[in-house]
Amino acid sequence: MAGRLEAADSLSCSICLEELKKPVTLHCGHSFCMDCVNHFWDLGDQKGVYRCPQCRHSFTSRPVLNKNTVLADLMGKMAEAERDTSPGQDEAAAGGVDCDFCTGKKLKAVKSCLVCLASYCATHVQPHYESAAFKRHKLVEVTASMQEMICSKHDKLLEVFCRTDGECICMLCVMDEHKGHDTVSAAAERKQKQVGLDLDFFLLL
Repeated sequence: MAGRLEAADSLSCSICLEELKKPVTLHCGHSFCMDCVNHFWDLGDQKGVYRCPQCRHSFTSRPVLNKNTVLADLMGKMAEAERDTSPGQDEAAAGGVDCDFCTGKKLKAVKSCLVCLASYCATHVQPHYESAAFKRHKLVEVTASMQEMICSKHDKLLEVFCRTDGECICMLCVMDEHKGHDTVSAAAERKQKQVGLDLDFFLLL
């Protein structure tokens, strides 16, 4: 199983993080989706120097991209083998939560992000560990009830508890219909209720 996951990772495009589509291999040896690398170069500085998105190796002229037929054939065979071994069933369907970013075959999510309000598989969660842009994001154990943690009115995380109305609300609710109410963080309320439950249990002994 681990070997299969490693093989899948090595056949992923490091730009879109998906399985390679129309794979092309640059002179430095790194492979990407043809559309991804073309788009990467189109958005880059037009100074006559083109770089590999992965190792930053530079080319003095824009490389002519040809489909890597060996890689394309290998990926086709892997996809066919995957269909044969688990017909009509994906990892998430067998139990667990779908990765929100997988296209096609849905992999099982391993983490949920309370900032993105999304769940990620082992591959798609990697930017949260590697990129400084996600440093302040909070990853938690994957939860199937992510939608229940989101305010239906503001699409924000329910991180405040309104003691006046006895319900979890988001920060925008605090400034809106719950303005002036007795509010605390949801974590603080949860902790206080846990202490109360422990005390009740102790008194019953």
